[in-house]
Amino acid sequence: MNPIVRLLRHAWLDAGDVARVLDEAALTRLTGRIAASEARHGGELCLHVEAGLPASYLWRHWRRGVPIEDIVHERALAQFSRLRVWDTEHNNGVLIYLQLAEHQIEIVADRGVARRVPDAHWRGVLAGLGELFRAGRHEEGLARAIDAVGEALAREFPADGPRVNELSDRPRLG
Repeated sequence: MNPIVRLLRHAWLDAGDVARVLDEAALTRLTGRIAASEARHGGELCLHVEAGLPASYLWRHWRRGVPIEDIVHERALAQFSRLRVWDTEHNNGVLIYLQLAEHQIEIVADRGVARRVPDAHWRGVLAGLGELFRAGRHEEGLARAIDAVGEALAREFPADGPRVNELSDRPRLG
């Protein structure tokens, strides 16, 4: 993609664009889906949707030639840290990160989950979702991601009684 077009797309998109693709009703449904998922397992899900990348990330892409897919992954890791998904009691938090401008989704799992669920599993989950986002079916793609993460967590961290909700179920928008 032309670097100027990419820069303009990232600069142009903002929280209003996120709200257009995920309105309040969609956010409410996704919140309920996360809560229902967490009732089946001991893990913690966090969903973050970001409109565009900061210029510093795009700069690394242009000046250093880092593939944009790697840049988006770096941003997901940074958001995993910023949102404190790593800070759960059992190290079983999982971030589902959607980069709207790039139509790219990432799953970042904390070390407790990573010990039990290999990266190859997450790559398999993500494989079919890109097309949904490119087609504008954002809620459906995110719902599928939530369900897939929930299934893995239910298998590896089955619910064992009352739990404390350590991370908000409400999707975070940026």
